[in-house]
Amino acid sequence: MAKRSAPEVNAGSMADIAFLLLIFFLVTTTIETDSGINRKLPPNEELEDPPIIKQKNIFTVVVNKNNQLLVEEELTDISDLRPLAVEFLDNGGGIDEESCNYCQGSRDPKSSDNPEKAIISLKNDRETSYKVYISVQNELVAAYNELRDREFLRLFPNEYMSFVEANKKYSDPRTSPEEKARLRPLLSEVKIMFPQKLSEAEPSKTKS
Repeated sequence: MAKRSAPEVNAGSMADIAFLLLIFFLVTTTIETDSGINRKLPPNEELEDPPIIKQKNIFTVVVNKNNQLLVEEELTDISDLRPLAVEFLDNGGGIDEESCNYCQGSRDPKSSDNPEKAIISLKNDRETSYKVYISVQNELVAAYNELRDREFLRLFPNEYMSFVEANKKYSDPRTSPEEKARLRPLLSEVKIMFPQKLSEAEPSKTKS
């Protein structure tokens, strides 16, 4: 009687199947990436005579190790940070060549001269929580955006959108090059009116 041969499994296509599965998972899997804070570092320039900055043109914000917020050395709730920053940036207390004809603030001579001179100084402790640090950052950036929105809507009412919306549209890769070229000078004009001058000092070390 003839010996029956054992059936063989054709494994020739297994490598192709594994390769296709690998490609499938690479394409469909979402990889989370950490999002950072958008900051442009100043150019590395050596200034022989650094500019003199008046103390009244500096808005000091400090977050201590207990996550407490001190604005101009006064304990402040984070919900009050944005309106205080807006008040400082929009003060327009300068005179003559330092005056600001579009500022709508109180023009207090003891506060900032104009948005070009106004600097927000942020300092945190090394033990400050990341959540509080980001919250403070968001409120300060929102203060700039609030003023930029106001001026964008005033200067370009026919755009029917705010500065933030226009900037988002400009940054969208789906926006056509022609539309980006049209929006670029509009955004630049408002950025010049309220330049984002947010200075972050080195975190202080907590003594043990």
